[in-house]
Parts: sequence; structure tokens; C-alpha cells
Amino acid sequence: MPFAAILFDAYGTLFDVGSVRAAAERAFPGRGAALSGLWRDKQLQYSWLRTLAGRYADFWQVTGEALDFAVAALDLGLDEATRGMLMAEYERLTPFADTAPMLEAIGSRGLPLAVLSNGTPHMLEAAFTYAGLRQHFVALISVDAARQFKVAAVAYQLAVDHFGVDPAALLLVSSNGWDVAGAAAFGLQTFWVNRQGAPVERLGVEPTGIGRTLADLPRWLDERG
Repeated sequence: MPFAAILFDAYGTLFDVGSVRAAAERAFPGRGAALSGLWRDKQLQYSWLRTLAGRYADFWQVTGEALDFAVAALDLGLDEATRGMLMAEYERLTPFADTAPMLEAIGSRGLPLAVLSNGTPHMLEAAFTYAGLRQHFVALISVDAARQFKVAAVAYQLAVDHFGVDPAALLLVSSNGWDVAGAAAFGLQTFWVNRQGAPVERLGVEPTGIGRTLADLPRWLDERG
């Protein structure tokens, strides 16, 4: 195999962040889709803005602040109990249907699998344990150790340091085009799970491989030998 290890993004790649929509809908009937969509958008924006501004806060705080903004923007009332219930959804996100089969399919190849995520160590351990996926990974690497979010170079460097290899020896799998671009610019090889059929980001780098679902990853690995 051409890779020393495979890294996976968590949110939006292995876990469906849209799964919080049901909880949001229970809390705010008729507004769940709007709330969950804006919440996710602001969560990402705040991670980028905090990194650019040098004002790091961990991903749990960022997620909470994004929720608070989304609720205010949509003019929804939010008590502490409901806020706690919605935040807890990030500890029990639903994996995509293709996540477990893919992990089983590549588990026999002998390659170490790890997660490289913006999530805090607690968020990652909770979500992967709850989903029954923790056993597939030798490490859940959180950018919290670098105190900068992806796509900062130091976030990707954490994985290089963990495995002690050159960046090009690692493959990052992500469904987020911006994450794939950041990892490729850093020097990692990348596989983009392009679930939405979106165009490649115009940032001067290209994914090493592209699939439409996680089921395409094992086949792509087989083709590369």
C-alpha cells in the first residue's frame, strides 16, 4: 500500500451532522432544518474566524456559540435544558450508512486508521464510542492540541507527528472540500468523498482521489495496490 496510515475527518464525513435536525425539529417544530443548517454553517465559520484572529476556543465552545447565534438569528427562544439537549447531540451523532461497512472493508488491509478532527477529545471519544466505531481507530487526534482548527498547517502536522512519517505517506479522507484542499496544500494525499457532486475547490490543489460515497474508498485503495 502507498500509505502509512489513513486519516478520517469526523463531522460530515463519518458522522452525519444533519442528524441533529430531528432534535432541532422536536425543540422547534417547523424550524428544525433552518436551525440545524445555520448552526452548522456558523460552527464552521467560527472555527475559521477564531483561527484567523488568533482567538482559539475549543470546538465544544465554538459549537455552543454557533448554536446561540443561530437561535438568535432565527428569533427562537432557548432555555438551558433545550440548549443542553441540542448540544448533547454532538456526543451521539448518527454515522452515515456507508461508514461502518467501509471501515470493515478496509480494516483487513493492516493499515492504521485514525481520526483527525476539529472536535475536542471528549467529543470524539463520546461520539465514536456511542456509535460503536471506536475499535476501528488507533487514535482520535484532536486539533485541540494545536489550538488551531483545520485548515491551519499545525492541525495537519499533528497527524504527521503522531505517525512519524512524511506528509505524503498519509491519506486524509474527508467529505469537506475545504478540508481536502487544506490537507493537500499541506502535503497530505487526499480522498474527497464528494457526496453532493460539487466542483473541486479553486485553491490551486487537487484531491488525489475522488468518490461519491465512502463505499468508493475501498475500491480506490484496491486500484492503487
